Amino acid sequence: MAARPICQHRQQSGDWCGAPPIRGEAFCFWHHPDYADEAAQARRMGGLRSRREHTVAGAYDLAGITTVAGLQRVLEIAMLDSVGLDNTIARARTLGYLVGMGLKALEVGDHEQRLAALEAAIRKGPAPARSAFDAEPERVEFVEAAS
Repeated sequence: MAARPICQHRQQSGDWCGAPPIRGEAFCFWHHPDYADEAAQARRMGGLRSRREHTVAGAYDLAGITTVAGLQRVLEIAMLDSVGLDNTIARARTLGYLVGMGLKALEVGDHEQRLAALEAAIRKGPAPARSAFDAEPERVEFVEAAS
């Protein structure tokens, strides 16, 4: 199996860049001298995006969408923004959709809380009894019916 080609740029640590090179070239996009201006602009845009993300997250009190609470917050923001729009059919559809998604988020959040409470109760309770399925099966003799 052929080795995957890597960018020929050496980092300050002496390690190779490791990124795949541009087809037919020795360097990747980030280290190719012909693309230095484009790479610099891409780095700037990435930095601007990151700053904007942090600013928006702070302004809207967003912690992310990795929890039910985070998703509920995003729905709440979308709902508030939609309510402020002109009263159109598109706005009504959007609000109806957001209400449905909000109900689903509340349902999932409720299930998450109930499951957490059950898991906590199980951890605090007595050790679970041995399951009947863990026991060795008994030998069962089959008797032929008289015909």
